[in-house]
Amino acid sequence: MSAVKMLNLDLLLLMVNAAATLFMTGLIWFVQIVHYPLFDSVGVSEFLKYGIRHRSLTTLVVAGPMIIEITTALFLALTWKRAYEGLIWLGFFLVVGIWISTLLCSIPCHEKLCTGGYSLETHRWLMNSNWVRTLLWTARALILLFIIYKQITISE
Repeated sequence: MSAVKMLNLDLLLLMVNAAATLFMTGLIWFVQIVHYPLFDSVGVSEFLKYGIRHRSLTTLVVAGPMIIEITTALFLALTWKRAYEGLIWLGFFLVVGIWISTLLCSIPCHEKLCTGGYSLETHRWLMNSNWVRTLLWTARALILLFIIYKQITISE
């Protein structure tokens, strides 16, 4: 009976991780293609106020899913004892890369925009560096969808 519970816990962790990753993947593509390019339309004089509000509201939307994603990715990496274990570890390292990029690129850019106002140079750096996160999240999503597909087809 405990093996069945463990099996279900593994799959539940995988599904929660995939849900957080898929949410963030969709969101990052929207941010990359629509949201960040519109920053230059806010207006230099209004941007400081906009940037501060943007940062706090964005944090409300992304903090929970990002924490859930990295936590479940770590638990999966440490506990997954099935096929595609290497892909689970790769997914974990990809999410670590996302966090590193967020901490070293995205947050400092937003901080500059929120303290100094709009800067074309900072805006360009934010949009260009954000491709790293966009591609890493896309890779994670594809890996997790592949693993889920394989788990479904194995159990048929």
